[in-house]
Amino acid sequence: MFEKKAWAVNGYLALICMLALLIGGIALIIQKNFIGTVLLIAALILGTGIIVVQPNKAYALVFFGNYLGTIRKPGLWLSIPLASRKGISLKVRNFNSKTLKVNDIQGNPIEIAAVVVFRVVDTAKAIFDVEKYEQFVEIQSETALRHIATRYAYDNFESDDISLRGNPEEVSDELMKELQQRLILAGVEVSETRLTHLAYATEIAGAMLQRQQASAILSARQIIVEGAVGLVQLAIERIEKEGVINLDDERKASMVNNLLVSIVSERSIQPVVNTGTVYS
Repeated sequence: MFEKKAWAVNGYLALICMLALLIGGIALIIQKNFIGTVLLIAALILGTGIIVVQPNKAYALVFFGNYLGTIRKPGLWLSIPLASRKGISLKVRNFNSKTLKVNDIQGNPIEIAAVVVFRVVDTAKAIFDVEKYEQFVEIQSETALRHIATRYAYDNFESDDISLRGNPEEVSDELMKELQQRLILAGVEVSETRLTHLAYATEIAGAMLQRQQASAILSARQIIVEGAVGLVQLAIERIEKEGVINLDDERKASMVNNLLVSIVSERSIQPVVNTGTVYS
């Protein structure tokens, strides 16, 4: 079912006509004229078609089981008399999911939650195609969040693939696309999705923290070593270029060793004065 525009005319003119019928009917009844009763009934029937539409709200009209259309424009309107009305909000709303416990693609238990910003764009689908579209949005949001969480790893220590922690924007975009596909049936448009909570489950949080710390230390060491090698190479090249001393292979090896130890070591280095040569 798709939304369509309902027939509606200016409600102020209808209100004036209804008041005229009421006054005329009362006057005729006082004169004991049967037509007065007919006018009163007509005024009451006309009054059932008058509807006030507030901003960001819509009314779907149903006449004896048939969907007649939806009135979206705010104001006072006259539509089909005796038609029942089903009101629905068009405001932008958000839904905060519960903190879900799921396994990522590597099987690690994680805790994840998200916020979903949405609004109704098709009132006919939201009212007639699903039972309580608010609950439908909640259930589908949690289902989509679980599915996205199982497609990615919480963190990638050895590759540059997308991860939940390292690529929150990409994960949120994927969540929004999947959720939009699920909510088309309910006539709902998803404006934004964002992860609001992401953490390892308590039973493995300590072990994973140690793994993250070890990975960080390893990465830092790698950077330090790469920088130290570059500095040593630059120092030896400059010494040879300026002719400060002549270095054979053994002296170069000794100097490289000393420079690397002094640069890479975390503790302060105590200099050793060699009064001899490297050969004795």
